[in-house]
Amino acid sequence: MPLFDTDLKLALAAALAAALVSFFLLWLASLKLRDASIADIWWGPGFVVAIAASLAFSPALALPTAILFGAVIVWALRLGLHIGVRKLGETHEDPRYAAMRAKAGDAFARESLTWVFGLQAVLQWIVAWPIIFALASPLDFEAALFWTGFAVFAAGLGVEAVADWQLARFRKTRSAPDQVNDRGLWAWSRHPNYFGETVLWWGLFAMALALGAPWWTALSPAVMTFLLLRVSGVTLLEQGLKKRKPAYAEYARRTSAFVPWPPKRP
Repeated sequence: MPLFDTDLKLALAAALAAALVSFFLLWLASLKLRDASIADIWWGPGFVVAIAASLAFSPALALPTAILFGAVIVWALRLGLHIGVRKLGETHEDPRYAAMRAKAGDAFARESLTWVFGLQAVLQWIVAWPIIFALASPLDFEAALFWTGFAVFAAGLGVEAVADWQLARFRKTRSAPDQVNDRGLWAWSRHPNYFGETVLWWGLFAMALALGAPWWTALSPAVMTFLLLRVSGVTLLEQGLKKRKPAYAEYARRTSAFVPWPPKRP
């Protein structure tokens, strides 16, 4: 199949349209709620909607492509539910968006449409490329690579889910707001949830590659890795944690920032 035949172009266009429309509707809801952080809840489930839209121009799902799409659905629903439940327990807007709102003033509605909801829609589309390409390609099943990718995905999903559960439990049981979470996976990595998220996306890419996605769609997990390490993940979160938690500097000294590793001795 040519790299960009008509059906593939239509599949990509449908996915982009679905992402843009869904985030636009969410933006309208955020204006009424005065809370832009609802965008985070949709990050995972929005992938399912965008990829489902592309299926209108893709061949019928075979078992391997169904497994790939099913893996995305499991990841998306777990992440959306986790963030949604956490959001229900909060009465304030995420500090990142609250700071942006305070800085932008009356221009926040326009800026949030562009830099929060619009940007996330485009990023969601780009990150979904390997899946869209794989579902739109004639089945080219490389079993060893596919199942290796599935194992990597499952491992990453497991790490992320356990880390999120441990963090939620810590937030409920901590004795003080500035207490540092250094138990379980968090004793081996300062951000095991982000590590798990990164790993699972490389697993999904390997599965998609085994089904015919082109190698350059590695841009997808590469973008996710960059975002989690340098933009919205580790770097941004660490700045706030170091300011709010006096004990965080010592925790950071002995604990790996990202890849789980035995902590350094005191």
